[in-house]
Amino acid sequence: MAKSSAAIVSFNDESLILVNSDDEILGYASKDEAHNGAGLLHRAFSLFIFNSRGELLLQQRAQKKRLWGGYWSNSVCSHPRQGEDIETATQRRLHEELGLSCALQYLYKFEYQAAFSDQGAENELCSVFIGHYDDTTEQTVTVNPNEIAAWRWISPQQLNCELAQQPKIFTPWFIMEWQTLKQDWANNVQQIIK
Repeated sequence: MAKSSAAIVSFNDESLILVNSDDEILGYASKDEAHNGAGLLHRAFSLFIFNSRGELLLQQRAQKKRLWGGYWSNSVCSHPRQGEDIETATQRRLHEELGLSCALQYLYKFEYQAAFSDQGAENELCSVFIGHYDDTTEQTVTVNPNEIAAWRWISPQQLNCELAQQPKIFTPWFIMEWQTLKQDWANNVQQIIK
């Protein structure tokens, strides 16, 4: 059974990094401002954490989240803050949301924009990483209920079936990322779980 940590780790006024398509810094905006309307292009990251069986840790976003609350998504997704490099931000958020620490491997970066009804939009230049959760250690998943409503391990095969049958329960960025990641997931996962 996973433990939980109820710390508040996400703030509407935290300063995000605005960029252009070449990832050059243009300025800064609050998280709230960056997600208003069609959104302002900002840096983001997505983490895909696999266990030793090659299963992916999926999280269901907390219901109270402004965008895509209650939707299933990748293990962790967030933003580096002003003055924070991507390596620091990914480790910070991995610990804040799941209570974990593990080496992460950068895979690729992509730009996307997705609107969520009239609530706002994501407009992100997103770096995608994979990592390995070693369940033979003392480290246990400790979810933050302010960020995560539920979580589970899932095989890539089962995930493909669920995405085909119920795509509307998943976040749009996760669907896009998995389409890219699944093409070579076996090689990527084998490299990190050796």
